[in-house]
Amino acid sequence: MNRSTKSRLTVKQLDWFPGNTLFEKIGRSVCRVGTLPGKELFEAWEMARRVRRKFRGGRVVDLACGHGLLAHIMLLLDDTSPEALAVDRHLPENANRLSEALIESWPRLRQRVRLVQADIETVEFSSSDLILSVHACGHLTDTVLEKAVEAGARVAVLPCCHDLERCSTGGLDGWLDGPMAVDVMRAARLRASGYQVLTRRIPAEITPKNRLLMGQPENG
Repeated sequence: MNRSTKSRLTVKQLDWFPGNTLFEKIGRSVCRVGTLPGKELFEAWEMARRVRRKFRGGRVVDLACGHGLLAHIMLLLDDTSPEALAVDRHLPENANRLSEALIESWPRLRQRVRLVQADIETVEFSSSDLILSVHACGHLTDTVLEKAVEAGARVAVLPCCHDLERCSTGGLDGWLDGPMAVDVMRAARLRASGYQVLTRRIPAEITPKNRLLMGQPENG
């Protein structure tokens, strides 16, 4: 099993997911739809597991959501979240097909996951939200963090495609490689904004861009 594959999972990969764990059931649903790159399944699962160990409940808001898989998994891992909003400026053509397949397997998700094609700037957030983003490219990760801080909401991001011209390295790139310096500055800004910061990694065999940054308000 190549967990970093960018090829779509199809019925040909059903035997990758033979058991009855939640992850394997999700994997089979994804394969039957045949629209999602394998890497996205493994990224979403590994991030969701780590986030749910720390953050429970609240509306899930999945920004730059792609197919919106993370939003669905977050509700499956913690049913105390009432709903999930998955937002992307350009939703993939088959995002709704994937959502319907997951809802068919888990009917309790029906009418609890909304896929919205919109700009992040149009979304209204509250302090009870749990704001997430997997691989929001470049400066978009900073926008996600800024929106979370403005709302006083919990947040978790898995950054990628660090734009060293737009993203601040804080002068740390003399000691650290550029992308690491950017992520250290992101963590520092969260801390300076009154957040408790948690750092984790998902397996590097899925993606080398595997640094997971989480934060919650100190008084939350």
